Amino acid sequence: MSDEKSFHMTPDEFRRHGHAVVDWIADYHSRIESFPVLSQVKPGEIRASLPANPPTQGEPFDTLLKDVEKLILPGITHWQSPNFFAYFPSNASGPGILGDLLSSGLDVQGMLWSTSPACTELETHVLDWLVPMLGLPEKFLSSSTGGGVIQDTASSAVLCALLAARERATNYTSNQKGCNGRIVAYVSTQTHSSLQKAAMIAGIGADNVRAIDVDEKFAMRPEALARQIEADKLAGLLPCFVCATVGTTSSNAIDPIPEIARVARQHNLWLHVDAAMSGTAALCPEFRHLQNGVELADSYNFNPHKWMFTNFDCSCFWIADRKALIQTLSILPEYLRNQATESGAVIDYRDWHIQLGRRFRSLKLWFVIRYYGVEGLQHHIRRHVQLAQIFAHWVRDDEDFELAAPVPLNLVCFRHRAGDAANQTIMDRLNRSGDLFLTHTKLNGKLTLRLCVGQTNTEARHVEKAWNRIREEAEKLAASA
Repeated sequence: MSDEKSFHMTPDEFRRHGHAVVDWIADYHSRIESFPVLSQVKPGEIRASLPANPPTQGEPFDTLLKDVEKLILPGITHWQSPNFFAYFPSNASGPGILGDLLSSGLDVQGMLWSTSPACTELETHVLDWLVPMLGLPEKFLSSSTGGGVIQDTASSAVLCALLAARERATNYTSNQKGCNGRIVAYVSTQTHSSLQKAAMIAGIGADNVRAIDVDEKFAMRPEALARQIEADKLAGLLPCFVCATVGTTSSNAIDPIPEIARVARQHNLWLHVDAAMSGTAALCPEFRHLQNGVELADSYNFNPHKWMFTNFDCSCFWIADRKALIQTLSILPEYLRNQATESGAVIDYRDWHIQLGRRFRSLKLWFVIRYYGVEGLQHHIRRHVQLAQIFAHWVRDDEDFELAAPVPLNLVCFRHRAGDAANQTIMDRLNRSGDLFLTHTKLNGKLTLRLCVGQTNTEARHVEKAWNRIREEAEKLAASA
């Protein structure tokens, strides 16, 4: 038996191949601008390049890494490129990647405090660090009535908030008896689509999500919210939840939290604040006014994996009353019972989110905060906002383009005055070129281009190049017309 092949990678082999992988990643980041930002492959092209059947015998690791270069890299859209201006940033960093590597190496299962105390306690501590770093209310600290937890995404965070709101509104009976079709939740017309999905999963139903009108800045109208709640109550429905957004996905609009909170308090609604990308800006005191009123929220979420250099996935979720969340999500089968849990002296994060199992996500967040320090993080956020504001200034001064929405932070929504077809053509040509990557939205029914500044290594030269390429394609379009 001792002579049998183990098939495992030995520690020495792991060390050698690990160095090769780290070298490959470092090399990739150093040459990332040489690749087209948007993958140029056609549907099915990657699969067609792969063997039809798995290997019977193991292959050398060097071959695997070569195939990443040859087969996988062509199908990558390079989110870490400094010329990536689409959607929202997803900006990894060296400290975050290395922290994630350590997390994978330890590979603990942090469902209970007892399954790895450090996994739980570091997470609690780092989430407590972030409360003053972001200017959040003290009620979100673990030493108060609330606390924070790392979710995978903002979609999971808002689902947990909606579930807790549903249970509070029904006096914790809907978990047992199910929903009766009377529970209603409120969002704006600009709120992220994850709210509709959360309502579907929570049994509230998409038809019971009310989309409230927005003003000229695409922010929710509190008076329209109040009217809709009154109408639903008169119809015998049970309003339970409202989501205010700090930085909507389409236009980075900022909902008026204080006014929405007053309506929510009047009708006993749970107020969740979704600050998925823009919450990172609160690291800088001069931007915290954008989320005034957050002290009135029942829950709050932002994603370090978007704009805080912490590689995906890492979404920070705080709640003012942790008992409401735990009572909503706690299930304790016999096989999870243990002395530490029974003592009540520890946090078991399995009760703070949907899934039972959980990764050691706080390790990479801890590395990022410690490596950059608050000062380093603030420096990069301020620089990204400055670059976006410069770009917005160029748009304002150009007779062929116009801004489509206010620019409070790092997202610029703009369009060519020639109309939807022209904007679509400009965007398609730019994306096909590989020089940069833009995405679009619709504001006031018009196709609108979005340029989001936030990738780790984006500098002034990249933003300037993007503007020159946009104008170049616009001039070509005008000449052909």
